[in-house]
Amino acid sequence: MTPEKRAIAEAVDRLGDELEALSRRIHGNPELGYEEVKACGWLTEFLARRGFKVEKGVAGVDTAFRATVETGEGPTIAILCEYDALPGIGHACGHNVIATSGAGAGAALAAVKTLLPKGRIHVIGTPAEEGGGGKIKLIRGGVFQDIDCAMMVHGFDRTILNPSLLGIVRAGFEFHGKASHASAAPWEGVNALDACIQTFNNLAMLRQQMRPDCRIHGIITHGGAAANIIPEYAAAMFYVRAPRLDAMWTLYKRVVACAESAARATGATLKVTQHDNVYEPLKENQTLLDLFAANMIDVGLAATQPDPNEAGSSDIGNVSQVLPAIQPMVAIAPAGMAIHTREFADAAVKPMAHAGMLAAAKTMAMTAFDLLANPAQVKAAKDEFAGAR
Repeated sequence: MTPEKRAIAEAVDRLGDELEALSRRIHGNPELGYEEVKACGWLTEFLARRGFKVEKGVAGVDTAFRATVETGEGPTIAILCEYDALPGIGHACGHNVIATSGAGAGAALAAVKTLLPKGRIHVIGTPAEEGGGGKIKLIRGGVFQDIDCAMMVHGFDRTILNPSLLGIVRAGFEFHGKASHASAAPWEGVNALDACIQTFNNLAMLRQQMRPDCRIHGIITHGGAAANIIPEYAAAMFYVRAPRLDAMWTLYKRVVACAESAARATGATLKVTQHDNVYEPLKENQTLLDLFAANMIDVGLAATQPDPNEAGSSDIGNVSQVLPAIQPMVAIAPAGMAIHTREFADAAVKPMAHAGMLAAAKTMAMTAFDLLANPAQVKAAKDEFAGAR
């Protein structure tokens, strides 16, 4: 480890107690997407005290922020934070750890500012990852326009350098039929719920011909008013996921076709709503991953191979489609513990989560340092990104 990186690691350690307190405050006050007023305030106050120039409400998003430290003309590197919670179960995705590891990485770099090569560090607060597409709004608002490379981490039950993040498009189906008495005159009705159920049956048959790395899952959001009334309205929501954009849109069209055929078979009419927050697949950048992996070793993180059957989705994928970006997973909970569970929420403030947070902050800060110190690596990451289009 170089003297500069040792100084970065020591800066993170000195911040450890304060980062832990900040993590617990965010965890103890869970806020849903675009409502993260407290978390945003606490994070920006923390960064402002470390000498960052803080801008709140970037891209017109009230709970987004950009905090900047500059040392001169050079690469611009972004470290991303997430801090929204899940409805009902709080920080069961460990976003309190994501937020504080990102803020800690930035604060450590600011603490050794005199040792930093020329360039710019942004710590960017990205709200509403849990379905709200905060990063998509920031992309559209130009927040990522002048950034060369971006990184963040996510908590998990294992440390994985390059997780599989699928693209996801959400499809809402509304079926309209005709109400009638279900016993006295069922022949007068058109059963919208039948169309909805037939859509599920059609999709069950589609799965047999679906690639194993794709996913379809859905729920019925409205199934009728009473059992003795032929349902005149039914609705469902489906998520369609795939590892490549072209495969995602091809599968989406087939899912819509399943709903259309179900509507025709039952005599119902169909309204399809494609939701705006399309999460794109995570585009790999081996240049950034290699730098991150080398720094992981220095801080004692050991990566395991990803399970190809495990795949989620995140709007970091959208960022990776416009510039080089990575999101390794860092173990903050015991192996085998699933995320989005109450157990994972509890684990997100346990000692293992604290250790993972500090290790992640050190690794991101060191990787950012590498990119500032060697602009050729930035160019290599951007060349790789352009060549992988």
